[in-house]
Amino acid sequence: MQRRHLFAAGIAAASLVQPLRAAGPADKPAFVLVHGAWHGGWCWTRVASQLRAAGHAVYTPTLTGLGERRHLLSPQVNLDTHIDDVVNLLDFEELENVVLVGHSYAGIVISGVADRARARLRQLVFLDALLLEPGKSLFSDFPQAVVDQRLKTIRETGAGVGAAPALPPSAFGVKDPTDAAWVQRHMTPQPVGTYLQPLQLKAPLGNSLPKTYIECTADPIATLEPTKARVRADAGWRTRTLATGHDAMVIAPGPLSDLLRELAA
Repeated sequence: MQRRHLFAAGIAAASLVQPLRAAGPADKPAFVLVHGAWHGGWCWTRVASQLRAAGHAVYTPTLTGLGERRHLLSPQVNLDTHIDDVVNLLDFEELENVVLVGHSYAGIVISGVADRARARLRQLVFLDALLLEPGKSLFSDFPQAVVDQRLKTIRETGAGVGAAPALPPSAFGVKDPTDAAWVQRHMTPQPVGTYLQPLQLKAPLGNSLPKTYIECTADPIATLEPTKARVRADAGWRTRTLATGHDAMVIAPGPLSDLLRELAA
């Protein structure tokens, strides 16, 4: 009798630790929200809570070397590291039917993820994000003056591991003093390898997945203009706009959450 009770208890306990799966095709899709440079999963807190309240599974990974994973910062962290971070999340959480959202720098990351893990994805959303041609790096597309300044700053303040110090919150359109203080407290240096390593893709950008570009129209960032021009010229993109600054997840979480839900419907 005691053995039967123990066996039943073991089954009950096992049921509590089954992996949390994303919703199936007939249910609400899951969201994986990937942050940009200097940020971490923390920046999606407001959006994630609203999407979860609407019944979606939401994941907000922090990329290696950033945010609460800043202790992992090293010269070896590069673009492939961050692509692997997200691919491994999809695999280990056994996610399917995922709306994969990439903000800013993470537009490059989710481009790589789509190339490697297409079967787990439903669509791609690029939030005021960067795009790269295969074989190019972030520094390949930046103006030379910007590259020179970034490298100079990294040499002077890179803490010996090759990292770019964060820009002020105002550079991301965050003007509210309380929000700016919150963002400032949480931003961490960006691994220089993410600037230097070229993006390698086997399939065309997006790997045939539906893709949407959300442009944040307030306080536009100059380094994003070539990407936005490329998107406007390509009929394969669905485009939306938000009248907010670059860090829309901080500045306008309600409108952004509503738009993401609309796109996922």
